Amino acid sequence: MRQFSLVDAVLSVIQIFDELTNAALNREPYANIQDLFHVSQQTATDFDPNAMAALDGIYGLPFTSETACQVILPVPWEATVSYRTGTASAPDAILQASKQVDLYDPFVKDAWKAGLAMHEDYEEIDQLNAKTRTMAERYLSVLEKNGTDDALLAEINENCKSVNEWVRTNARKYLDKGKLVCVLGGDHSAPLGLIEELAKTQTFGILHIDAHCDLRDAYEGFVYSHASIMFNVMKLPNISKLVQVGIRDYCDHEVSFVKNSAGRVVMHTERQLKARAYGGESWHSICQSMIKELPEKVYVSFDIDGLDPKLCPNTGTPVPGGLEFEQSLYLIHEIVRSGRQLIGFDLCEVAPGADEWDASVGARLVYNIANMVAASNGFAQFTELFQTGK
Repeated sequence: MRQFSLVDAVLSVIQIFDELTNAALNREPYANIQDLFHVSQQTATDFDPNAMAALDGIYGLPFTSETACQVILPVPWEATVSYRTGTASAPDAILQASKQVDLYDPFVKDAWKAGLAMHEDYEEIDQLNAKTRTMAERYLSVLEKNGTDDALLAEINENCKSVNEWVRTNARKYLDKGKLVCVLGGDHSAPLGLIEELAKTQTFGILHIDAHCDLRDAYEGFVYSHASIMFNVMKLPNISKLVQVGIRDYCDHEVSFVKNSAGRVVMHTERQLKARAYGGESWHSICQSMIKELPEKVYVSFDIDGLDPKLCPNTGTPVPGGLEFEQSLYLIHEIVRSGRQLIGFDLCEVAPGADEWDASVGARLVYNIANMVAASNGFAQFTELFQTGK
C-alpha cells in the first residue's frame, strides 16, 4: 500500500498544477483546483488501487461527492423512450459493474486519485420515473389510436421538466464548487440540465456519438423526449457547434435541420465514415478532420447505441453498424491531444440485460472518459504514453 504524506500531496499539487496550466494544451483551470485536488489526495492516502473493490463508491473508490473532483449525476429516467425500456436501471447496474474495473489507465497517471464519485441521492427521480413511464405508456396507447389527451401530455411534460430542473440544480451546486460534472442516464434526455448550466458561462461545442440525430421537435409530443435532446440543446446560443458521429437512423426533418443550420450542425453518418475507411482513409485521418470542426471547449454526449450493438445489445433502440469501443475512445483522446478542453460529458441509453455485459461496457466508458476530462482540466497528469501517442 502506497503511503502519501501531506507534504508529498502539497508538492504534487503544485507540480501538477504548474505543468498542466503552462502546457501547450492551453486551457483555463477550474476554480479552486488546488483545494479540490488537495482534498482528493488526502482522501486517497490510505487507499490501495490494487486490492478488491470493497468500498461502496463507484469503482470501489474512497471518494464522496464532497471529496471528489468530478461528480457523476445518476439520472434513472426513461419516461419518454419510444421502443425498449431498461435504461433507467443503468446507474445502479453501472455502479455494481464498476467494482470489476481495474483502475490503471495507461494515459493518465494515477487516474483514480483525481477523485470520482457518484451523487448519492437520486431516489426521487427513480420514483418519478416509474410514475411518469406509466403515464407515458397510457398516452402512447391513445396516440397509436390517433387520439389525444392534452391534459395527460401536459402532466408528462411537466414531470420531464422537473427532472431537467433536478439535473440543473445539482449540476450547478457542484459546478459552483469548482467540480467537474457528468451525467449518467437514463435515456438521452437526461443531460439537458447539465448542458444548460455549462452554457450559462461559456461557449462550447458538442461531440455527439449516437446512432440517431436526436433533432426531432417534441417527438411524440414529449418536449423533453430522448429523441429531442439535440433539438433542445441547439436552442442554446452558447452551443457554437454540434458534431454528430456514427449517425445511421434519421428522418427527413432532421436532415433539413442540419442543412438549415448554416454549418452549426455537422453530421457524419455511419455510411459516410465507412465509405472513407473503405476508400483507404485511416481512422486517425478521419478523426482529425472531425476534430477540426470543434471549438476549443468540447462537451461529449455519448449515446451507447453509437457503438456496435454487440457492445450494447440491450440498449433501447439498437441499430446495425456503429463504432468499436476503442474507436470511440481514440476520437476522444485525439480531441484532447489537439489542445481542446473537455468540459464535461454524459453517457446515456445503457440498458442492463440478463447479465452484466451492457453495464460492464458502460462502466469502462465512464471511467476512461472521466479520466480524460479530469486530466484535461488539471485534476490529473497525462502520461508520456498519452502525450506521444505511442
